[in-house]
Amino acid sequence: MTEEAKNNEGRALIIIPTYNERENVVKMHDALRSLYPSIGLLFIDDNSPDGTGAVVDELCANDNLTHAIHREGKLGLGTAYIAGFRWALERDYEFIFEMDCDFSHDPKYVADFLHVAGSADLVLGSRYTSGISVINWPLRRVLLSVFATMYVKIITGLPANDATGGFKCFRRKVLEAIDMDNIRSNGYSFQIELTYYAWLKGFKIREVPIIFYERSNGISKMNKKIVYEAVFMVWRLLFAHLFEKKPQKQSFYEPELLPKREI
Repeated sequence: MTEEAKNNEGRALIIIPTYNERENVVKMHDALRSLYPSIGLLFIDDNSPDGTGAVVDELCANDNLTHAIHREGKLGLGTAYIAGFRWALERDYEFIFEMDCDFSHDPKYVADFLHVAGSADLVLGSRYTSGISVINWPLRRVLLSVFATMYVKIITGLPANDATGGFKCFRRKVLEAIDMDNIRSNGYSFQIELTYYAWLKGFKIREVPIIFYERSNGISKMNKKIVYEAVFMVWRLLFAHLFEKKPQKQSFYEPELLPKREI
């Protein structure tokens, strides 16, 4: 890990929503803690029927840098992250992550995010900076994801190589500048909406290449409702901000900012 990443680690919080992740939550906690001993972890559990919440409480009892929010039911990915953002902003965290619990996001990349975040306001984990870096997805899922990013770019102008990814690191000023009450999405389109608002406000956005792995345990939360929400949300963003001046459409990917190692 670079000095930049080490300096940022103690000021960072990783928010991890969970729903029926009992098989993964301890493994994810231990993997992150072994790599980043001083990073904060916040699990947000939506009353998982499989008992994930109780497992998280055990982790919190034995690790004072691990925290939990328990919600009354399955209320959606977007509202989970918003709850986590608000919790983080009430405290002194400077770097605030979104991350999945199912190991589709490899913990090793957190170091790259922390390094790049030293000179950026929002860092996106991208599966498509150079080709397609996805493992064990069916072709239809890959095509859906690639098409979604093209769709977002054409309609809104957002120049992201991966607009729908959920592995991100925000500086706190980005989240402070976004009106959380105005966020309408609750599925994966939540990721598009947040990045779009950060871009619209002129924050410096950069992409870090990642390899995305299909989950090996549990069940994917993707469904038709989530897809439809994203399709219509993009048009809502376009018309709501049609006459606003957009930032320059420069690339978010600058390889020279990355630490000197292979992904």
